[in-house]
Amino acid sequence: MAILINEDTKVVVQGLSGRIGQFHAQEMIEYGTRVVAGVTPGKGGTTVLNRPVFNTVRQAVEETGAEASLLFVPPAFAADAMMEAADAGIKTAVCVTDGIPAQDMMRVKRFLRRYPREKKMRLIGPNCAGIISPGKGFMGIMPPHIYMPGRVGIVGRSGTLGYEAASQMKALGIGISSSIGIGGDPINGSSFKDILELFENDPETDAVMMIGEIGGPQEAEAAAFVRDHMTKPVAAYIAGLAAPKGRQMGHAGAIISAFGESAQEKVEILSAVGITVAPNPSAMGRTMAELLGLRAAA
Repeated sequence: MAILINEDTKVVVQGLSGRIGQFHAQEMIEYGTRVVAGVTPGKGGTTVLNRPVFNTVRQAVEETGAEASLLFVPPAFAADAMMEAADAGIKTAVCVTDGIPAQDMMRVKRFLRRYPREKKMRLIGPNCAGIISPGKGFMGIMPPHIYMPGRVGIVGRSGTLGYEAASQMKALGIGISSSIGIGGDPINGSSFKDILELFENDPETDAVMMIGEIGGPQEAEAAAFVRDHMTKPVAAYIAGLAAPKGRQMGHAGAIISAFGESAQEKVEILSAVGITVAPNPSAMGRTMAELLGLRAAA
């Protein structure tokens, strides 16, 4: 079992006709992901990478049975594309687009609330690396060869730090069940808490690496969820220990504006609930190895 994507997941790519969409879709196909169609308004009836292209997501879903969507859509049109996917019945959408206005994302969040829980689309991102279940499939822009199949879940705001964690663990012989990049924007689809809940309920995930950064309350909310609901061990790393207050760091959401949003405060909050926090990014793999070793020894 994997969370969000497996070898049977049928994927449609919104923006398949574009250069970036084609490049990453080709990698996904070569990896074994079931890319069944593309969607580009005005390009319906054509083919790209031997996959049919439709004018709308609804047409793609009706013709191919697609249940997941990966969005390579420019920022100005990304909100409409996400809402179109939700309206077409897509179960999981991954938006890698950076630079989407916060007001547009607020509109998307309000739109998704109209659906009952069992029909509500799960949105990953925007401004994220995507999702991967090693050996089964991926939707996104990550280099899949650095992920070794295994039983540790990764969830993070930073795509590159997620790559680094997977690479370090692979070097130590630790494999990944699924890796989820939730994105670094201040308003995103799925939170740490949402993904931790999926990992907690996944019988093939034994432990989780959570990668946070300065800004926003999500890590504190995740700490409360771990304290109250997680039975599996969690390790973490928080980027931005040296970032000054009020300074944006990389991601649009990485700016400290309130108590509990600095890296040091987040480290203290996570440590207080029993999460093992890596002291620096080069120690993520070692921290997880020690956590698994301590658990095995116990």
